[in-house]
Amino acid sequence: MTEASVDRFFEVLADPTRRQVVRLLGEGPQRAGQLATATGASAPAMSRHLKILLEAGLVADERVPDDARVRLFHLNPEPVVAVQAWLDQVQAHWRDQLDAFKRHVEAR
Repeated sequence: MTEASVDRFFEVLADPTRRQVVRLLGEGPQRAGQLATATGASAPAMSRHLKILLEAGLVADERVPDDARVRLFHLNPEPVVAVQAWLDQVQAHWRDQLDAFKRHVEAR
């Protein structure tokens, strides 16, 4: 994962409404109206939040086969998995640094 991708991920999730949308979609797919109601956002505001989440790849949408006007939004797990892998690398680096420091201190 590139630094720009990591930056974008955290930039998108810095907004509390978008974090709430991600939590709600973690429970299952929902329509924009349902998300707006649950978050207390207006329909236009929710539309903007969903557009940002879609562009960042955190959320995907699909049309309901019986009604082309209805879009269901759901989480896309790939960016979360990629950020988790990045965090694991950062944690491993910190652990290595701390272990080296501990060995240095104990050797004295």
